[in-house]
Amino acid sequence: MPRPTADVRTCATHATDADLDELRARLAAARLPEAETVPRAASGSRRWDQGVPLADLTEVVHYWRTEYDWRSFEDRLNGIGQFRTTIDGLGIHFLHRRSARADATPLVMTHGWPGSVAEFIDVVDELADPGNADAPAFHIVVPSLPGFGYSDKPAATGWGTERIAAAWVELMGRLGYDEFLAHGGDWGGNITTVLGGRFPAHVLGVHTLFAEAPPGLTTDGLTAVERGWTEETRDFWRHRAAYAKQQATRPQTIGYSLVDSPVGLLAWILDKFAEWSDTEDSPFETIPMDRILDDVTLYWLTRSGASAARIYYESHNSLDPELRVDVPSAVTMYPRDIEKTPRPWAQERYRRIVRWRTPDTGGHFPSLEVPDDFVKDLQEGLAAVLAAGR
Repeated sequence: MPRPTADVRTCATHATDADLDELRARLAAARLPEAETVPRAASGSRRWDQGVPLADLTEVVHYWRTEYDWRSFEDRLNGIGQFRTTIDGLGIHFLHRRSARADATPLVMTHGWPGSVAEFIDVVDELADPGNADAPAFHIVVPSLPGFGYSDKPAATGWGTERIAAAWVELMGRLGYDEFLAHGGDWGGNITTVLGGRFPAHVLGVHTLFAEAPPGLTTDGLTAVERGWTEETRDFWRHRAAYAKQQATRPQTIGYSLVDSPVGLLAWILDKFAEWSDTEDSPFETIPMDRILDDVTLYWLTRSGASAARIYYESHNSLDPELRVDVPSAVTMYPRDIEKTPRPWAQERYRRIVRWRTPDTGGHFPSLEVPDDFVKDLQEGLAAVLAAGR
């Protein structure tokens, strides 16, 4: 069994009572705007045309202040196992859950924005020690991105996705995992792509929810469904990506609100959970309110709203157009994700796609929306990747 190096140390999460009391006091004193002006008869997603509806936000704020239990989430983090190490001068926080199985394979799972390690706490145990003995098992490592959660906040520019991927290779090596698998979506998918493309000597293969194609490809030869995907993606970036433009150009400006106002932070993040989930109206149709509040509260207590936003400043549209991934790759495109890539386009970057799947349900946060299906898909996808590498 590989042993972590001396550079890795255990840590525990425990917010002070004063911090939690201050959060509740700020929520109680929140100043809210008037209701949105969309027609009162509007239903479903149309209610969200101007952003988070006042009635919905008021309900979540009340629950956050009076019923939500942060201590339960802390206990779950501590139960999985939390660690820190310093890489390239920056403190990196991560979860590490070793499997009891002798045949388990190391797997690094990378979250995105507005996610965090909270995205994976419901799936770690089943991935490490599956109930089905025939399913693959994994030693799970879930790092917090630089500037996110309990990882340190970079004090200078330079922590883009290429540097993060290199840091993950160093992290896995310190844990005794010279070879490993990688999974991710959103920014985590971008970083997973860099891992597979830049570090094939260490990365056995990848599973991604975000198979970004090289630029400049033609729609000639695509199916009607695939053309629809390209149109949806283009519409998203033209009309619904103001958050990304703001964080890529002026993260410090929005950061003041995200760090100073818990209601502002909640609205900024809840808007994305609503728009990017496979639901007809509220994200709480599929994601428990506690899970979203785990994520938002983690941002609040660590004061990471501004520092997390800077990943857009560092890396927006920065994926090397010439980067190619030659390790075995499994790709899953959930139907309500915000950016879906046609397989012919994906194959221009990922040269050995061994499994391609388009589920019937799920959006941008499948580990929270459809956790059972997510686990099964990840197990089967990575099993195909491992089989192809033998």
